[in-house]
Amino acid sequence: MCSGDHACVHNGGFGKRKDRLSEWLVNSKVSAVVIARCASQFIHDAPSGGLLLVAATGSAGRMINTRQNPALAAALILLATVFIAGTTLVAKALGTEALGAPLHPLQISFGRFVFAFLAISTLVALRRPRFTAPHWGLHLGRTSFGWMGVTLMFAAVAYIPLADATAITFLNPVFGMLLAIPLLGETVGRWRWAAAAIALLGAMVLLRPTPASFQPASLLALAAAAVMGLELIFIKRLAGREKPLQILWFNNLLGSVIASVAVMAVWQSPTAEQWALMVALGSMMACAQGCFINGMARADASFVAPFSYATLIFAALYDFAIFAEAPDGITATGAAIILAGAALLAWREGRQRPPTLHVDPGAQADQDLSR
Repeated sequence: MCSGDHACVHNGGFGKRKDRLSEWLVNSKVSAVVIARCASQFIHDAPSGGLLLVAATGSAGRMINTRQNPALAAALILLATVFIAGTTLVAKALGTEALGAPLHPLQISFGRFVFAFLAISTLVALRRPRFTAPHWGLHLGRTSFGWMGVTLMFAAVAYIPLADATAITFLNPVFGMLLAIPLLGETVGRWRWAAAAIALLGAMVLLRPTPASFQPASLLALAAAAVMGLELIFIKRLAGREKPLQILWFNNLLGSVIASVAVMAVWQSPTAEQWALMVALGSMMACAQGCFINGMARADASFVAPFSYATLIFAALYDFAIFAEAPDGITATGAAIILAGAALLAWREGRQRPPTLHVDPGAQADQDLSR
């Protein structure tokens, strides 16, 4: 188990980790074409407008004109968590010496946005949807903070276990709730304050605030959660203004532009394996967004939202399978406390909000990726 020591990733057992990753790449036959087609099909099957998602500080909603199928909805959300946890695994492989010289987090987020944009653009070219005039200011704000949060998350997973980083970033709705007070003028009741306090207590446990076990890189994950809390503010403002596919396309377009500019200062030539993983990273993110869109369209948000917490389980399993890092008691305790606070907050939000407001369909996938 790592305790803030980067050497546990970069040194002992490096050869075995590289072998595991190489075998994983071959056996799983990572194919950008297949994953992109998967994402295309999921998003293609979604209704053309009015998709609703739940975010802890966003607006709850329900789908109309879509046949309800709770079992399929749960399966799609679980599949999305498989992809999302997979993106953190890929980011860790790219950010360590597993497949060559480590890539900078800015270069990893470049792969995430550019290849997700290409996958979604392929779908847009095939479907030729009619886009309305976008709200450029809100899109830019949302994407800027989203890109920043994802980059911080990718930086964190190179140094700490995936389970720790994932659990800490489940705090993003808590930060969103706190930021909504001064930025949106929202009023927070005692139940929501209690949920925030519980979740923050869990974060303190995961930070391991003792001289012997403190993990400085955990602060990167905490910063990612805070930044994505800001993203939630823009998501709330964007809610219901534009159609789902349009929101996804503009989000990834702007993210690609921002990431392309930012990566210039740190660019290094990736190996063939690293290129393949960057393609897979973006394609899996596009596929996850498609799964979430369809899952949330086929059941009430209050039913499907808890399944998103499976991201933590899959992240821990991937980390153990590839990097041989098993969660310890502190990780399990801290994660359980954070999930309890997040669940209480989501439950309270669901009871207080009317079920008729719309939320950005791509938000949940990006927010879960940061967790």
